[in-house]
Amino acid sequence: MTSRHVFVCGDPALDFAATLRARRSSGTEVLTAPAQLESWYLASGLVDSISPCTEADLERARIVREAVYQLVTDLRHGRPYGETALDVVNEAARRPAAQPQLAPPGRLTTATPQEALSTVARRAVELLGGPDARLLKECGNPECTRVYVDRSRGARRHWCGMESCGNRFKAAAYRARKRQAPALTVR
Repeated sequence: MTSRHVFVCGDPALDFAATLRARRSSGTEVLTAPAQLESWYLASGLVDSISPCTEADLERARIVREAVYQLVTDLRHGRPYGETALDVVNEAARRPAAQPQLAPPGRLTTATPQEALSTVARRAVELLGGPDARLLKECGNPECTRVYVDRSRGARRHWCGMESCGNRFKAAAYRARKRQAPALTVR
C-alpha cells in the first residue's frame, strides 16, 4: 500500500494528531483503514515492523489522536487540560511501549499496535511536559490545523512545512503582488 504520510510537525505525536487534516472544514481522515495505521507507524520511524492492526486498534488510535490534539489545543490556548483527554493519553502512555533491540543490521523496533500507540502517547507526554511545549504553533494556513514545534531562529516560522503549506501560500502571495504591481510601459 502506498501512503502519503506527512511528517512536518517536528514531533511524531504532533504528526499523529495531524492525521485528521483540515479539522475546521472538510476534516480529511488519513487513517481510513487498519493498513493505513500500520503504514503511518512504519513511516513515522517509531517502529521498524508492526503486527497487523485491527479495526479496534484503528478506533483506539483515533481516540488517542483526538485526545492528543485536544491537549495540544488546551496548552496553546492557555486552558487547563481537559480531564477526559488527559486520562486517555495517560492511560495509553502507561501501557507497554515499543522497545528497540540491537540486531545485526542495527537498531530494530518491532511492535504490536498497542505498543506503537503507547509510544506515540509517551511522545505526547514528553512534548507537552517538556521544554518544547512553549514552541508549539498552529500553521498559518487557515485550512490547515497542524500544530508544529517552531524551532526556527527567532520563532518566525508561519507554516507547518514549506512543502505542504508554505510554498502554496508564498506562491499565492507572489501572484497577488504581481497582479497589483503597476504594469511597466515600454517606450
